Amino acid sequence: MSLVGRASVIAILDTALADCMSGESRIVLIEGATGSGKSTLVDTVAERARAAGAVVLSAVASPAEQEVPLGILGQLVNSEQSFTSPDLAADSPAPSRVGAMQAFCAQLRELGTASPVVLCIDDVQHADEESLRYLQYVARHARSAPVLMVVTGAPYAEAQDPVFTTELMRQPHFRRIRLGLLSEAEVYAVLGGQHGEFRPRPELAADLHRTSGGNPLLLRALLQELHEVREQRAHRGLGKDDGARAADSAGERLPAPAPGGPFAEAVATCLHRTGPTATGLARAVALLGELASVPRITRLLGAGSSSAQRGLAALEAAGILDGLRFRHDGARSAVLDGTGPATKADLHRRAAAVLRKDGSPATAVAGHLLAASADGAPWSAGAADIEVLRDAAEDLLVSNDAPKALRLLELAHEAGADSPLRGAVRIRRAQITWRDDPVAAERQVGSLLDDLHSDRLDSEHVQPLAGLLLAQGRVADAAQLLKGSEGAGHEPGTSPLDTLLDTGVAASERLLQSARLTDATMAPLSQALRSLIASEHPERAVPWSRKLMEEAHRCQAPGWSAVFATLHAESLLRLGDLRGAHTHAAMALELLPEKNGGTFHCAPTAVLIRACSGMGRYAEASRHADQQIPQRLLSSLHGLGYLRARGLHQLAVNQPHAALADFLEIGRILESWGADRPAYLPWRTDAAEALLRLGKPRQAEQFVVQQLSLPDARRPWVRGVSLRLRALVADPKQRLATLNQSIDELHRSGDRVETARSMAELGRALEAEGSPAKGSAMIRTAWNLAKECEATTLCKEILPDAPLTPVARDRAPAGSGGANTETKLSSSEQRVATLAAQGLTNREISAKLYLTVSTVEQHLTRVYRKLQISCRGDLPLDLELGSRATV
Repeated sequence: MSLVGRASVIAILDTALADCMSGESRIVLIEGATGSGKSTLVDTVAERARAAGAVVLSAVASPAEQEVPLGILGQLVNSEQSFTSPDLAADSPAPSRVGAMQAFCAQLRELGTASPVVLCIDDVQHADEESLRYLQYVARHARSAPVLMVVTGAPYAEAQDPVFTTELMRQPHFRRIRLGLLSEAEVYAVLGGQHGEFRPRPELAADLHRTSGGNPLLLRALLQELHEVREQRAHRGLGKDDGARAADSAGERLPAPAPGGPFAEAVATCLHRTGPTATGLARAVALLGELASVPRITRLLGAGSSSAQRGLAALEAAGILDGLRFRHDGARSAVLDGTGPATKADLHRRAAAVLRKDGSPATAVAGHLLAASADGAPWSAGAADIEVLRDAAEDLLVSNDAPKALRLLELAHEAGADSPLRGAVRIRRAQITWRDDPVAAERQVGSLLDDLHSDRLDSEHVQPLAGLLLAQGRVADAAQLLKGSEGAGHEPGTSPLDTLLDTGVAASERLLQSARLTDATMAPLSQALRSLIASEHPERAVPWSRKLMEEAHRCQAPGWSAVFATLHAESLLRLGDLRGAHTHAAMALELLPEKNGGTFHCAPTAVLIRACSGMGRYAEASRHADQQIPQRLLSSLHGLGYLRARGLHQLAVNQPHAALADFLEIGRILESWGADRPAYLPWRTDAAEALLRLGKPRQAEQFVVQQLSLPDARRPWVRGVSLRLRALVADPKQRLATLNQSIDELHRSGDRVETARSMAELGRALEAEGSPAKGSAMIRTAWNLAKECEATTLCKEILPDAPLTPVARDRAPAGSGGANTETKLSSSEQRVATLAAQGLTNREISAKLYLTVSTVEQHLTRVYRKLQISCRGDLPLDLELGSRATV
């Protein structure tokens, strides 16, 4: 309805009333949606009729009284005291009913002889059937009497009696009026009246029209909310003058309708007065959202197509819907908020069934299943529901929405108590939980393992469960699981640790190159990285661990990020980058939501302890090493790694007895697992170090010999560490050769800290054998290498009195060309000087660098002049190494 239209309608009604006052009969039917202003119009007619001296008989129909026989007629009769009603009996025989209708009509005609009669019936679509018969009779037989019948009704009403409307339309004095909704311009005019002297912005009128659809009832509710907001603003801005308040008013926009506020109440009123079918349709549209269609809505509600079309048209006519979409999300929220929890849950379940049958996206179906469980009511899901929840979880993981994916799997687990898919759901939950919380994933895996031992989990789940156990470092549990599984691809006599350590570099890198980081590949990828770290080329683990760490960050998976940050830290530690290892291990701990309690925490903590001890940061190392470690955590490689780190720290702070106890405990546990691999935990050489500190070289030698007899002794790192200790406890005549072999092996392994340690021992041996120059040069080289790794503790062991910070040199006299090493030495000069500092002869340097001996001598002469020294023995301890490894 428009303002111009309203004036026209009032003019039509005034004409009909004037005709009635002049003795003629008239019938006016006003149709409009709920809230369009029909009741206001009929009240206006009644008010003007009374003022003109007419007798007004009024009635308002309602759904609650629709089943009351002659309810409307009774209201009409009782609304005027001067009206004497005939005997009204709805259940009387047909002839009697006709007689009663004749008597009623006669009574109206007689009443009209004194003054015109105006019958006002509002919401006739809810009138009872018997009353409608009386009104039809009056319409046919009161043509010559001064009777005006004004009837309002709703188009598309589900309870509308078409016979009644048709009967009215057959009368020559009938007029039908269809009310529309307000246009945007008319809303603007209404808003101007609300603003008074201030001119509103068109944007506000557009917001009001868009939200209300032009429904006067909804518009009034929005204006009330707007008024309340203005009152709050006025209260906050009491000091503003009228001009400032006008500016605020002119610049305002419509606030979002408040939940349960006037707009929400107006929407609820519209739905109630439009009828239960329309209410159900509004709920269906609200639930289905973008997937709403007429066929889906009808199947969801079990309604007929024509009934649904009529109800949707009524909602659109009321300004609530625009097609199959709500004009404003506030109306949608009001519909859902007004739906009881049980009804809403039932609709969500039915919506899930409809969408699943239509082949809709799994996430859409699962969303309804999830919403149906929001009230906490127990329900049982079928296999189809569980499959949908699983598929939807996988779709959500593609967009990195792990929390919602986990919620869907939890729902599948709760609802499918007797489903054979339940085990697979639980394993998938554990895999996804690793994304955010490795400790929580550990607890879930523990529960799964208990169920498998209790025969509550199928054998098909052995392999993925074993992968999770191995990723958590639980080698013994994984081995036991695979041992008891037929066809598991596990060779007798081997452990999962053997598989991890014996996987070749090429195979590991093929997996790292081909597999994308997912929940299913996280464990194999982490194992491939561990294989590289323990291989002859640990440097290859550095870029891969960095790449996976960055990929985990892009996936918004802090748990994964912690895992790969730890592996990156371990790879850096393996190469001697103590500071880098410390940085990434600390980062891994920060990423974990739980700061203790799980076996995984032991892995980054172990790196921190070793890095801090190596850098001389004993207080920080002690804070981590002094933590109480529960016995259960020793059931994993991570726990044993922590135990080794603690033992190495105890060696660093001169507690060899405590260190030896930790190393022997590691050996006992590894042997009980059948997974004694020095490539991962060289507990024998660690114990030998402690025994040497305790003055027990013979026992130390036994451990070293045992380690050298194992297959892992063929690996450069294991062999290099073992040979260093063998040189310390074996025949002194073999010491130089053994230490040279150790340095070669450790150099191949990439471990710069251990290389520096062996080089220092070789320097001491050279000095003891009567080669002080070579020995001193080798010691200085070892010190430089340790310093480069920031291994402060080792630097102090090698040269206790050497300064760890660069010593400022006296500047050369002006014009002498003196400058610091980094700016003065060319790259060729630096390479020659570095090898000379390591004790190599000029001929050895020429062979190594493919230079002539004369060129080497010329380079050294320039180096001496630039550094203002006289011989290679004076080469500085902090000379930059040309062969520095880049990590």
